[in-house]
Amino acid sequence: MAGLFDELLVIFHGIWNRRWIALAVAWGVCMLGWLGVALIPNSYQSKARVYVNTQSLLEDKIGITQVQSQQDLDRLRQTLASAENLEKVVRGTDLSQGISGPRDMAAKISALRENISIMAQADPSMIDIIAVSADSSLSDGANARIAQQVAQKMIDIFQEANLTSDRAETKQSLSFLDQQIAERGKQLAAAEQRRAEFEQRFVGLLPGAGSIGQRMDAARQEISNIDSQLVQAQSALSAMNGQLAGTPQSLPGVGASGGPSALAQAQAELSSMRSRGWTSDHPDVIAMQRQVDALRRQGGGGSGTGAGGTPNPAYLSLKSMQADRAATVQALNARKAQLQSDLNVMTSRQTDEPGVAAEQEKLARDYDVLKTQYDKLLSDREEIRLRGEVKTETGSVQFRVIQPPSAPTAPVAPNRPLLLIGVLVLGIGAGVGVAFAIDQLKGTFPTAARLERAAGLPVIGSISQALNAGQVAIERQRLKWFAGASGGLAAVCLLLIAVEFIQRGMA
Repeated sequence: MAGLFDELLVIFHGIWNRRWIALAVAWGVCMLGWLGVALIPNSYQSKARVYVNTQSLLEDKIGITQVQSQQDLDRLRQTLASAENLEKVVRGTDLSQGISGPRDMAAKISALRENISIMAQADPSMIDIIAVSADSSLSDGANARIAQQVAQKMIDIFQEANLTSDRAETKQSLSFLDQQIAERGKQLAAAEQRRAEFEQRFVGLLPGAGSIGQRMDAARQEISNIDSQLVQAQSALSAMNGQLAGTPQSLPGVGASGGPSALAQAQAELSSMRSRGWTSDHPDVIAMQRQVDALRRQGGGGSGTGAGGTPNPAYLSLKSMQADRAATVQALNARKAQLQSDLNVMTSRQTDEPGVAAEQEKLARDYDVLKTQYDKLLSDREEIRLRGEVKTETGSVQFRVIQPPSAPTAPVAPNRPLLLIGVLVLGIGAGVGVAFAIDQLKGTFPTAARLERAAGLPVIGSISQALNAGQVAIERQRLKWFAGASGGLAAVCLLLIAVEFIQRGMA
């Protein structure tokens, strides 16, 4: 430990012997460093904080999710730093002074892009807008004023973009969709006309919908159903014929003096049916009406027909039912014949023109594609219109200035007081280092022990420095000069710091 202390004393003694060299180096380094610090332009920063609410009560109802709203906010934040918006900032602030052409404008925009920061906080609804001005050709007051102007202009552009961007985008989108819908509508109308003409020529007579094959299958299915119905109708008609053959046309009855005629009985029964509320479309009413009509044609006002008998009501009813079932069989046969004829015509057309089915499939495919596109465009237009109304009417992006642009009173960079002190410390360190290096390069021995180790011979003794009264006075004077020069270095540093604070107050 004692040896280490002795070594430190030796080092300090060597540096002290060359203190004037150390002081000169310190002055040189400090003057150069302070000059460099003075040449660094002051950077003034203005900061503003805005609140952007991207939530709306109606957004989720129409499909605008919070993720989409956040994406809209990110997009808006990115477009604020576009060249167009930055040009608005330049023209709306004092930065426009001294611009003589497009080249100057481009240089201003490029410098401004590097000095503007738009950052989101932990809460994504909070956004900080930071503007920095560090133009060495301007005064501190001008830089502070420009920083505040730039921040305020960015807020104005943010509000303008919030109010107009959604409306302009919605208007452009709706205009484009209207144009596309009109074009698709014309194409769809033409496709419908072609398909209608084709169906009129080839498949208009066949039942069902769809392609030729589907319609032919539907016709065959209907013919099969008609065959089943026809078998049932013919069976019912045959059974009716059998019953009618075993039923007499007239019944033995009383004459004109023996009781009421058959016509009167039939009319009375018909009146009874109608009194019960049966309409003229009721099957029993229809049958009885036919019986009355038949009796009237036979002269039913008398007592009967034939050999003193009266008409058989059961026979007349069966006769009417037989006529109905015969008409049903005839109608089914006619419908079957018509379908079979149309089916035969279509089959022959398919044989003669094998491309008919392919043409119909192409027409149907084109129509379906156009119809799908048309419906999709209509749906998109309605959705965009509704979204645009929600965003513009309900204020999907609510903008509020939480902290207006600050008026900078002190530069944020550089920290000149700290730099000045740092240069002073660096200068002192450089002086001490140079003095130490020179001392190490000299071929002297500060102590007898070090000389003894270097020479390998014993050192008998050493003589210390002896000064007379005049030399002591000179050393004291030199010491005062050194102290004054060292204090002057520190005083210059303090003076520069004071000037810096005075300049800040003036700014």
